Amino acid sequence: MVIVLQQHSNNLSTGHSSVSDPAAGGLSRADHTAAAVVLGFILVLGFLGNLLVLLVFSRFPGLVTPVNLLLINISASDMLVCIFGTPLSFAANVRGRWLTGSYGCRWYGFSNAFFGVVSLVSLSLLSFERYSVVLCRTQSDSSQYCRARLAVVASWLYSLVWTLPPLLGWSSYGPEGPGTICSIQWHQRSTTARSYISCLFIFCLLLPLLLMFFCYGRILLAVRAVERQVTRINQSSAERREVLVMVVSMVTGYLLCWMPYGVVAMLATFGQPGVVPPAASLIPSLLAKTSTVLNPVIYVLLNKQFSRCFLYMIRCSSEAPPRPAQFTTHYPAAGVCGITLPTHQQMNKTQQVPCSHPEPNRYSGPLWC
Repeated sequence: MVIVLQQHSNNLSTGHSSVSDPAAGGLSRADHTAAAVVLGFILVLGFLGNLLVLLVFSRFPGLVTPVNLLLINISASDMLVCIFGTPLSFAANVRGRWLTGSYGCRWYGFSNAFFGVVSLVSLSLLSFERYSVVLCRTQSDSSQYCRARLAVVASWLYSLVWTLPPLLGWSSYGPEGPGTICSIQWHQRSTTARSYISCLFIFCLLLPLLLMFFCYGRILLAVRAVERQVTRINQSSAERREVLVMVVSMVTGYLLCWMPYGVVAMLATFGQPGVVPPAASLIPSLLAKTSTVLNPVIYVLLNKQFSRCFLYMIRCSSEAPPRPAQFTTHYPAAGVCGITLPTHQQMNKTQQVPCSHPEPNRYSGPLWC
């Protein structure tokens, strides 16, 4: 293992290397090609998906609710990964070697970790924001927007706190796996490196996951309680199924994309030397990058309001976008994106029903606005 890492370090410093030898734990030419194809799809789909999300939000300002501010933040961080990170690993796998030297490797490792943690933290803050909307007491719009903006700023600062230390000496960024990607040096056995990796796993992966489990679990319990009290059982069951599908998709996407990477990193750090072959470590890295593709689908495109506005934008692209005045707080695209504009009495009733309203059977608005 030490020989492989030294070989990768020499390749980075000289900028020259040949395709890895499969017998030495590297990748063959066919493996590099397959990895390049996967990264190419991730690059194109991730960039276009997140660009689409940002375009829809810019065209329909009424969709920018406090919860959706975090969705915009997730799309922005995922798009930055597609711009600053994925192209370098794609080019490296096309050529079978790292192309940008040691400084490019450190930049790649830092940028991917930085934007990735922003996305992870935003996902957990999104669950907390939805939990607050569904279960907390009524709050003014200004306080909700202020809290959402603070959450966005906090996600970037929190990520910077945990991804900057390797550049300052607490662990380091370097080649990972077959040498065509760069990340934190999971294979370092020093006490400082292990302490950093342990803290990163706990505070940037495990705690966000536990917060998501708690918040979405409470949301499902609240939906079930409302269902028992409403009179329109069929509609309530449909809404509950929609919420259940959304929650399961969110948690599953998080686990699928990030947990394999975290588990492999911990095994490489605390397991026996060579327990994770260099070639095998590439798969969790690719799964983590697929989050840039899955996030727009799970968190935005499954949202009915967003999808209706997207269809409106596609069908009526030649028309001017509706003015913000045409949107309302609870029905952000009413009368524009295929949503029936409620009557004045219905609007008053909806606005009077907070998440913890004493008469939950009167609530008929969407949980995910």
